[in-house]
Amino acid sequence: MLSPGPAALPKATVLDLSCNNLISLPSDFCSLMHLVKLDLSKNRLQQLPLDFGRLVNLQHLDLLNNRLVTLPVSFAQLKNLKWLDLKDNPLDPVLAKVAGDCLDEKQCKQAAVRVLQHMKVIQSEQDQERQRKLQAEREMEKKREAEQRAREAQERELRKREKAEEKERRRREYDAQRAAKQEMEKKTKKETVQTRKPASSSRPPQLPRHKHSWSRSVLRVLLLVLLCILCTLAVCKLTELRHQPLCISVNTLYEDVVAAVQNHKALQNLLHQNSQQ
Repeated sequence: MLSPGPAALPKATVLDLSCNNLISLPSDFCSLMHLVKLDLSKNRLQQLPLDFGRLVNLQHLDLLNNRLVTLPVSFAQLKNLKWLDLKDNPLDPVLAKVAGDCLDEKQCKQAAVRVLQHMKVIQSEQDQERQRKLQAEREMEKKREAEQRAREAQERELRKREKAEEKERRRREYDAQRAAKQEMEKKTKKETVQTRKPASSSRPPQLPRHKHSWSRSVLRVLLLVLLCILCTLAVCKLTELRHQPLCISVNTLYEDVVAAVQNHKALQNLLHQNSQQ
């Protein structure tokens, strides 16, 4: 069974919802900020709304015989609470010990004070924990930002170094190409000079050397022929082969040549005498 809507009693100061088998309160129940006394006893509530602390004017709260284990942290905001009954609930042992009994007016008032102090401690611890988490998140975010800046700086430095290395590599390639080009030009110029030099200075000496070699070859051939002729004459004159037809022809030719030479000498002498007269 659900409680009646807050719109039906917007400025109510006293509200009794006991013995209604309530299992929960509507989400807008905590808008009844004028409530001073609230009775929710003998229901089946397992929890109170998280913003229950909005009921800041609440002074008297009866939660007897429900199924509550814990209270919302916002309960610590009920600064005007003077009376509280949490008996017959399956409370957390720590909360049950803090609340104690509510058998008379004094105990119920003490329960309200102790529970409020306890919930304020829990709220403070949770606030501190949230602050620690928030601080840790901020520090982690700062660390991530620092790491990101460091990575970006490292990447910029790497790109700068790569750019410098690429520039240096291109410069070395250019210098190498330029040196190779200059070396090729020197080599080409040297070959051109060497090609022109033999044409102007080496050829004239080679011609006499070739001519001299040819003359020596002819002389050797003539000497060889003369030697062959002398050998043939010696064979045909001094050996028994002189009666052979070949030797007869050779001897005859030899005698004719000797006679011709002698006649040539006689003619030269005669011409010499005539020229002297």
